[in-house]
Amino acid sequence: MEVLPVVVVGAGPIGLATAAHLLERGLEPLVVEAGSAAGASVRQWHHVRLFSRWGELVDPAAEKLLAPTGWRSADPDTYPTGAEWAEHYLQPLADVLGQRVRFGARVVGVARQGRDRVVDAGRDREPLTVHVRTTNGEERITARAVVDASGTWTTPNPLGADGLPALGEAAAADRIAYQVPDLTAQAVRARYAGKRVAVAGSGHSALTALVAFAELAEQAPGTHVVWLLRRGQVGDTFGGGDADQLPARGALGHRAAAAVEAGHVATVTGFRTAAVNQEGDGRLVLTSVDGRRLDPVDEVVAVTGFRPDLSWLSEVRLDLDPVLQAPRALAPLIDPNVHSCGTVYPHGAAELAQPELGVFLVGMKSYGRAPTFLAMTGYEQVRSVAAALAGDQDAAARVELVLPETGVCGGAGLFDQMLSGESDRHRTI
Repeated sequence: MEVLPVVVVGAGPIGLATAAHLLERGLEPLVVEAGSAAGASVRQWHHVRLFSRWGELVDPAAEKLLAPTGWRSADPDTYPTGAEWAEHYLQPLADVLGQRVRFGARVVGVARQGRDRVVDAGRDREPLTVHVRTTNGEERITARAVVDASGTWTTPNPLGADGLPALGEAAAADRIAYQVPDLTAQAVRARYAGKRVAVAGSGHSALTALVAFAELAEQAPGTHVVWLLRRGQVGDTFGGGDADQLPARGALGHRAAAAVEAGHVATVTGFRTAAVNQEGDGRLVLTSVDGRRLDPVDEVVAVTGFRPDLSWLSEVRLDLDPVLQAPRALAPLIDPNVHSCGTVYPHGAAELAQPELGVFLVGMKSYGRAPTFLAMTGYEQVRSVAAALAGDQDAAARVELVLPETGVCGGAGLFDQMLSGESDRHRTI
């Protein structure tokens, strides 16, 4: 198996960084990407500005690979949009990797050659097979290892609070968006201007949406947002503010809080959507599990997180946390039921390895359903994984990253208890 490639699934920031680290270690990577360009998922949120600086978004091994081409990073203290990250870093990196990156190749399965997941005999002596679908049909790639950096972008969580689509959610799909709308696009702006919009979610995507809609409301009279929180109180939803060691992340919370304070946003806490009903005029009425009904809204933006697609990994042996669907050893560090910290102790191959020899989940995929992932975390993950695959266990075990504190730590991050008499809880809107 020494001559076989390490197949990396996904040509996003973590997948491409994996390839760079593998090359640095003398291993041959093959990156397979379902999309037509590097950072296909990143390009879908092209209008969103990251709260990590350029200096935190360029992987060191990737930078070394790019240097001979004359590539230069942008000002390390500035903040790119998704489009800028993709065009000025991810695509040049994919170009340098050349034929080691295959676009338009969707992975539909991974297995141990000649053995399904039940068979023990001789399992670790056989290579892995990666089943890929392209416009030319299906093929199998034989691999010494598989690093899954496919992310979670394509599998957003539904609006329904129980993890399944709410009643009527599918029927109302044309009125529900599952990402932050690009309000700089004229057609998108026209869709929401002057409308009553429900935004569901409490993470950074939801805060970004609140800020964008507040700016729209100042320019388009009649635009109003109803912010739906499953939590019983706003609490630390706006983040750590000035205490956040990522200043742009703290500033986002300040701006979202200001949007609420300005009156453009009405907050409804403890609202867990159970049903979506369409009125005769096409407007939507959302009902919570406790029977509360919102006044009709024109549009819904559900930014309630993401989940991993594990369907094509069904024939390899995985050891995942039953709650988060993250590697079992990593899950206690990132469980939002336990804490609301954005800081996670740096981790690598030891926490990410699976019972199936040579299979690793990295990047957003490794976080399962947990939030708070940073690109820096992924770069440290794949540095360690590449070292482990090269046989350098000392380097794989080293910690070479210090993550920035959010300024918010402690307390459950998902499901606060209701506060008796809480004004937002009983607000009629």
